[in-house]
Amino acid sequence: MRNLGVVLVDEAHRQAWSTRPEIAARMNPQAPADAGYVVAAETLRTAGYEVRAHEDGLLTSAALADVDVLVIPHCSDEEWETTTGVGSPVHSADELAAIEDFVAAGGGLIVLAETEQKKYGNVLGDLAGRFGIDVVSTTVQDPVHRFKDVSTWVLGQPGPKTEHDLLAEVSGACFYRAGVLQLTAPEAFAVLVTSSDATTPGAPLIAAVPSAAGRVVVAADSDLFGDDSIEDLGNRRLWLNLITWAGTGRAGSASSVADASGALQDPAWDALVAAIEELRPLQAKDGSVADEHRERASELVDQIAQAVAALSPRFPHQQEHLDATVTDFLAWRDAGLGVPDFLDSLLLFHPEQQRRDGVEHLAVFPMYTQNGNLNRNVEAVITRTVWPDWIAELEAGDYDNPAFVPIEFVGFTKGYDTHSAVLFPETVATRETARFTWGGIFCDREAARFRRVSAASAELLQLSLPPDAERLLADQRLAQETFILWDLVHDRTHSHGDLPFDPFMIKQRMPYWMYGLEELRCDLTTFRETPALESKGATLARHVRIAILFDRLFRFPTTGERNRNYDGLGGQILFAWLHRNGVLRWRDNTLSLDWPRVYDSVSELCGEVERLYNEGIDRSRMGHWMAAHTFVSGLVPPNPASVWAQGAQALPTEPRLAVDEVLPDEFPLNVFYEALRKKLAPVIDSTSGITGVSG
Repeated sequence: MRNLGVVLVDEAHRQAWSTRPEIAARMNPQAPADAGYVVAAETLRTAGYEVRAHEDGLLTSAALADVDVLVIPHCSDEEWETTTGVGSPVHSADELAAIEDFVAAGGGLIVLAETEQKKYGNVLGDLAGRFGIDVVSTTVQDPVHRFKDVSTWVLGQPGPKTEHDLLAEVSGACFYRAGVLQLTAPEAFAVLVTSSDATTPGAPLIAAVPSAAGRVVVAADSDLFGDDSIEDLGNRRLWLNLITWAGTGRAGSASSVADASGALQDPAWDALVAAIEELRPLQAKDGSVADEHRERASELVDQIAQAVAALSPRFPHQQEHLDATVTDFLAWRDAGLGVPDFLDSLLLFHPEQQRRDGVEHLAVFPMYTQNGNLNRNVEAVITRTVWPDWIAELEAGDYDNPAFVPIEFVGFTKGYDTHSAVLFPETVATRETARFTWGGIFCDREAARFRRVSAASAELLQLSLPPDAERLLADQRLAQETFILWDLVHDRTHSHGDLPFDPFMIKQRMPYWMYGLEELRCDLTTFRETPALESKGATLARHVRIAILFDRLFRFPTTGERNRNYDGLGGQILFAWLHRNGVLRWRDNTLSLDWPRVYDSVSELCGEVERLYNEGIDRSRMGHWMAAHTFVSGLVPPNPASVWAQGAQALPTEPRLAVDEVLPDEFPLNVFYEALRKKLAPVIDSTSGITGVSG
């Protein structure tokens, strides 16, 4: 997978630490861990970062040109510490200016100071002060909040709540002979502070500050991330959180989609779009054209066929399909423009057979768009397949999913200027239902909608965001790749596990909560699978957890009509489960999550849904539906007027008639979601037609 960023660790100014094991061993032959940041560097590499050591020379703009986070560990005169032995512990004025420029342009800076800071002869205190954080030269002691009964091994306490949760999943942190900090910048905030029992009570031990486009973190101790200490308490997780937060300033917020085929620049594309948009109002809901419009519609269909033929050389891998598309349009015209039938061309459209990164496809069909236009209008869309090597390797291994096609928008007509984010064959007008072998998910639109709605929700609910979440919401490309990984596992799950009915439910009519439970099951299974994905090197797996959690909790329940909104119901179930178990709290108009408990709690809900499925194999269809209603009702109260809530005695025995008794909003929103939905309405409306480029 692509690197989340480049972390440069300064080792050219007589640092007392090195990320290189051979240098750490040379500095301290008896105890290399006392001089090593080797584990810290490996932690970042495992999490998806490229880590480099700045081994020699000055820190110039050129040296920082492609760097996302600069780490400057404690450096010293040789009389106090054994160091890397390279350069001067004093960064020059030009270097300090280059670092300031680097931060102003979006770079992240981590300064690791020390106890009794002034004696070491470096200028780290001056550097930190430029960003509104002063290093106090002292040694703090705490006789109560201490580690292993050593009063100078101080246990940090959480600082005041802010919008940034840099302590997410951090079980604790120890500072081994630390100084303290003073904050002079209004935007600076304390991450960890000393306790009220410390010699310097309530003083920051780690502080952070957004500065221009970048971010700066200063710690009053460097030992907590050394090889001999990083495994203590939550030091390792804290290290990763600080790097991730600091590196978010340079996160990419836009996706560039190349028009590789050149189709958008071709006059034939403009002609195609113009003809389709003029034809749209002439079509009925089923795609047919009334008698009074047929003459003009026939002319427009001819123009569409000519434009498709003109564009087809740009898509040589589609030649047979596009020839059939032209034939289907002309046959529709010759038959009088009744209900269209594009089965023949649809059967020749196989994007799943061309899963190469960057390959483009042209699709022109009479079709409805899910969560968009429900009429069978003629639409045209140019897609770009997103198929990086890492997803190809996963799909070829344990996560096989031959029908899975992640795509981006290149160009589209107005039917896709909506909330629709899928290209599915079942939406095309055909004379019969074909066997479907592919499904396209627009990862750019899903990612952009997720980012916008989640960011607005976090702001409205005053939810402090973990660094991984901040990065995900700031980085469109990262979000797209996260959605690809999520969709790969989610879609595969539909056909795996205890399945008492057709999991895709395409041809079935059943109560909508069954669809909701199936979609939720696939998401929960994907969530639970993320540690296994991480063990296979899928560094995006931890972002998948956040994407599933936030999309289910925020976007799904607040999006779309309440008429049988099965995706929304899945989010309601997850919210209720986490709330009931104390993992999610809504108090004082503020939402909070107990992050260390989130994974286990979501996994427990997954187990409950799987148990329902397993038991459903032994039940009748009606019995399974009723058991599912009871399960959902245990978390989300049903509508007071629900017939299903009255039990078997109130329901018809015929399943078809029982489905007729389902209320359009069988499980209404709770008061939390009613209020959130109203506040988010303008944001949700703004995501219609959004893509990665516009997001």
